[in-house]
Amino acid sequence: MKDLIEFMAKALVENPDEVHVTERTYRERVVLRLQVAPEDAGRVIGKNGRVANAMRSVLKVALKRQSRDAILKIM
Repeated sequence: MKDLIEFMAKALVENPDEVHVTERTYRERVVLRLQVAPEDAGRVIGKNGRVANAMRSVLKVALKRQSRDAILKIM
């Protein structure tokens, strides 16, 4: 799942080299932390959080088959 979020974020930002994703698993839940350059944060979050919510939706659908839950935090 880390690769999926990294791929989507790199497609959105101006500085793809500064995209970093860390993944931690707590029981049935996966927590992904996305870090981007400060000037790219608006691109990843989107207007009213629409891009971030879309990324979260894709992540949840991808993990649903594995019966796991996911949380995406944008730092």
